[in-house]
Amino acid sequence: MKSKSYFWTLFVGLVFLTVWEILVHLFGTSALVMPAPTRVADVLWKSLVNGFLWPHIWQTLVEVFWGIALGGLLGCVGGIVLGESKQLRSLFMPYVVLSQVVPKLALAPLFIVWFGFGVLPTVVMTALICFFPLLENTVTSLQQVDPQKLELFKMLRASRWQTLWRLKIPSSLPSIMAGFRVAVVLAWVGAVVGEFIGSSKGLGALIIAAQGSMDTPLMFAVLVVITVLGISSYWIVQAFERRFLQS
Repeated sequence: MKSKSYFWTLFVGLVFLTVWEILVHLFGTSALVMPAPTRVADVLWKSLVNGFLWPHIWQTLVEVFWGIALGGLLGCVGGIVLGESKQLRSLFMPYVVLSQVVPKLALAPLFIVWFGFGVLPTVVMTALICFFPLLENTVTSLQQVDPQKLELFKMLRASRWQTLWRLKIPSSLPSIMAGFRVAVVLAWVGAVVGEFIGSSKGLGALIIAAQGSMDTPLMFAVLVVITVLGISSYWIVQAFERRFLQS
């Protein structure tokens, strides 16, 4: 059944690309406005073969990795703390939400002033975007543990620490992992947005450079790379989640 589903997903994608290719040639659309998929594929292949894209891919991968690591740690730890304390949740949750309401693109210039140019401001931007889904899912799942199981742990005179580590966190793992999947996808958004302003290397910086030189096929090629990497990271986390939760 899954193989059939994958087939139809691939089929729809191929139909879309074929129609795109036909329409571009049919209307004689300039590559400056909308390049054909074959033109994008050609630029992408040449950029990979000659090594042009690899330093930018590596830079963004490093930023995404550290952004997820920092944001994930803050999200999980913060979620556990706020989930366990109603007082702290009432005190800090409005500020957590406020940190997500403020447009990240507006914060990028401030991060450059505070942290300088390079990797650090982009990592901070990525972490800021990543931590909220994990924190929100952790807080919510810790409050939705089965009341009967909680009552059983009370009857067994389990300490608060034992209840947390042996009941609440294991019960919350599916929801926490779902938040992590969302965070992994959003990490690519954070890294690319951060590179738009504060970096001279990376896939986001390359998009800005391609825009400045009016190289639309290269812009599309970079977007394809970001899409593939984002989907791949999501699938990796999904596969790890299945193996981890089933073990």
